[in-house]
Amino acid sequence: MQAHTNRRPGEIAFNAALFGFSLFMFWQAYQISGFSALSSAGAFPMAMSAIMIIASAVVLFRSLKLASPGGGWSGFRSEVLPPAVLVFSLFILAYSITLKSLGFLLASFLFLLVSIWYLERGRIGRTLLLTVASITGVYVIFRVVFQVVLPEGIIPERAILAALGDFFAGSK
Repeated sequence: MQAHTNRRPGEIAFNAALFGFSLFMFWQAYQISGFSALSSAGAFPMAMSAIMIIASAVVLFRSLKLASPGGGWSGFRSEVLPPAVLVFSLFILAYSITLKSLGFLLASFLFLLVSIWYLERGRIGRTLLLTVASITGVYVIFRVVFQVVLPEGIIPERAILAALGDFFAGSK
């Protein structure tokens, strides 16, 4: 394994976030039963989160000793936040905002349509085919087979499913 002498852009921020997350997990483990006994319910989670704290602290201090990566904001942006990551972050944000109001079918359809269109560089026929096939597959598996309740939104899915059920039940 080759040791690197320079930090990667964003390495300190990531390692600091990992250290903070480890502290948070230790606090959550402590909330289970505190330091009451070695055989208490929270003892094992506290031990594991303590190991996480030690390991993340070692990694954080090692990364602090490495030389700066240089490049500043442009280096960070090009390696950690390339345009595709930013665009997809915005797509996911828009999807999460519109999921409840539009419903799973319409919000997921629009999300996939825009995402695949962005990745396919504007080939709309293939994009529509992939989107419809994906939404149909996911909907059939999760809504029809596993009966997972999905946000209904503006498309009355329950009424449509009930009408389809009545239609097929009436044809027998």
